[in-house]
Amino acid sequence: MDKAKRIANKQKQISISEFFEKNKHFLGFDTHQRAVITAVKEAVDNSLDACEEGRILPEIQVEIKRLEGDRLELVTQDNGPGIPRDSIANVFGKFLLGSRFHAIRQTRGQQGIGITGVVMYAQLTTGSTTTVLSKIETESTAVRVDLALDTKNNRALKSNEERIPLEEWFEESGMESHHGLRIRTVMAAKYQRGRQSVHQYLRMTSIVNPHATIRLKVIGKNGEIIDEGEWIRTTNKLPRPVVEIRPHPHGMQFGTLQRMLKNTKERNVKSFLTKEFEKVSPLVSKKILEHAEIDEKRRPSGLSVEGIQHLLSAFMAVKIQAPPTDCLSPIEELLIKKGLEKAIDSRYAATVTRAPTVSQGNPFQVEVGLVFGGDLPSDGSVEVLRFANRVPLMYQQGGCLLTKAIESINWRPYGLEQTGGKGVPKGPAAILVHLASTNVQFTSEAKEAVADNEEVHAELRRALFAVGRGLQSHRKRVGQRQKSRDKFDLINKILPEIASKSSSMLGRPKPDLSPIITKIMNAVFCEEETIWDAKQKLAICSIKIYNYTARARAYTIIAKWPEGEKISLVHESMKGQRETIGLRKWRLDAINPGKMAEITFSVGGLGQGDWKEAEVFFRGSGEIIGCEKLDEVLVKDMKRQESLKEMVEDFEEELENHHIPNENVDHVNQISDQVEDFGGDFSKWVRQGDE
Repeated sequence: MDKAKRIANKQKQISISEFFEKNKHFLGFDTHQRAVITAVKEAVDNSLDACEEGRILPEIQVEIKRLEGDRLELVTQDNGPGIPRDSIANVFGKFLLGSRFHAIRQTRGQQGIGITGVVMYAQLTTGSTTTVLSKIETESTAVRVDLALDTKNNRALKSNEERIPLEEWFEESGMESHHGLRIRTVMAAKYQRGRQSVHQYLRMTSIVNPHATIRLKVIGKNGEIIDEGEWIRTTNKLPRPVVEIRPHPHGMQFGTLQRMLKNTKERNVKSFLTKEFEKVSPLVSKKILEHAEIDEKRRPSGLSVEGIQHLLSAFMAVKIQAPPTDCLSPIEELLIKKGLEKAIDSRYAATVTRAPTVSQGNPFQVEVGLVFGGDLPSDGSVEVLRFANRVPLMYQQGGCLLTKAIESINWRPYGLEQTGGKGVPKGPAAILVHLASTNVQFTSEAKEAVADNEEVHAELRRALFAVGRGLQSHRKRVGQRQKSRDKFDLINKILPEIASKSSSMLGRPKPDLSPIITKIMNAVFCEEETIWDAKQKLAICSIKIYNYTARARAYTIIAKWPEGEKISLVHESMKGQRETIGLRKWRLDAINPGKMAEITFSVGGLGQGDWKEAEVFFRGSGEIIGCEKLDEVLVKDMKRQESLKEMVEDFEEELENHHIPNENVDHVNQISDQVEDFGGDFSKWVRQGDE
């Protein structure tokens, strides 16, 4: 046998299970410290996904016991819908099996690797099986089974399978729920505290999942509790269900399109394009095929390599609307605040949720939160909290796109220290960055860092600039108010004493000091306070405008408030008007010298701590210390975005009812095409209209 044949005969195919067994570091099991975090992550992610799909408010418990040597017993359980008996082996014992791999929608996991990797790692390092206890609501008993992994054939090996009565399920799980899942496994791992720990991972998970209650207990070798944590849900609002969408032509690759053409059941390429792609109407399909010079009656499977290339070129040349964004489920600004305030004690919180946009045919949305002050340390770098599809990213911070976006901002104008205007800033703050997408591109299989993407980076910068400006305004308001308050308090302490002694010495009545105080102060300043009325369950905001000038003043006061679904204005001391969404205004016709005007309003539909500060703006001449002059360009932008959104919603409603005048269809289509020219970004389109 010659050398070539001997080399060829040595070639052997290995299963995907064998590959990951030899390359467990790809899955995040490269060290004992990381192994337990990875295992907890995979179990908790699955629990959250299962609960949300079942529309169940999650109750998740994690218990870790230290054993002899570098071994840990990990037990996780939830109140999710459970797993049917016949599906347990496939879910826990087969790599690359999952319901979400081909689904185009936001999801925590989509590779079909995670929980099977935990079973494999436990078996590889300790030889132990993984015990699964599952209870579904429609059955009177629970199922218990031990699982191992046949890596050669990529399948589960079951043993000790049995049915257990309901009473035993309650006793073992410690839950009163009639449904749920409990997983027990033993692995080589090491529990540690600090920033890269299970405790930190669950804390971060609770921030972006405020609808979940998560508990942690860590037990030492002698039975003592060495660590624990409890993060109670702060809202009963589940994330909105995401809708699976079809592929979008933009960003389509040759191989993917070739496979779709081969496997489609459609008889011609025109119906193939309209039925298997998003936003490809019969008219758009016709334009694509005309540009590609392909007969619309051609069978999809009969297209040549050259024909597929022409089709891909036509996708980019023909104007196609952006894909729908109901496949995404952002956390939303108010819930980000609730999550941050649950885990971090701070004085100020700002959040921004950007409008959805598209990159290479994949919808995505970015969210940013910033908290400042309180108990946060001021002598080190700000805490960076990175998330992708509501999942914390614990490692490879420096190589992550989310971190790079933070480092690209000059934070010094916003009140944070930063050497050379680059890098992670320093100061008493924490910055949260969340990327929601149908296809998050990670740098590795372990999904620890987001890969570079110009469109995502640009959106992140816009959101970071917005929270930075919010922090800058907050610090300016606080500083101005404190300076004016100190000056006012000093004057009000010294002058009355002087007046009192002078009057006593001269035997005259004490004079009215208001004109003197007004002359010395010579300023108008604003005080804002938002309090929670527990009895009425209302957030009450008070805005006071003090006129310490020599003439009467007139202003329009504008306040930013959390207007939204189920959140309403309950009462206001004087009649106001709606400026645009989230902005309300009041006209103060005359505030005489030395006098004060007060506006109060209460907001219902919130919980305690949901809204702690109202941003206050004004229209009028001069300056008001403690609030800013309204940016009219920004308001105009907001109004036009709201108007466009309402127009589109009205059109969709009319479309559903089939009552659409032709001129309305043409007008909306025209606007949609214009917006599409700017990548689906309403703000860009609005700004262009202004120019």
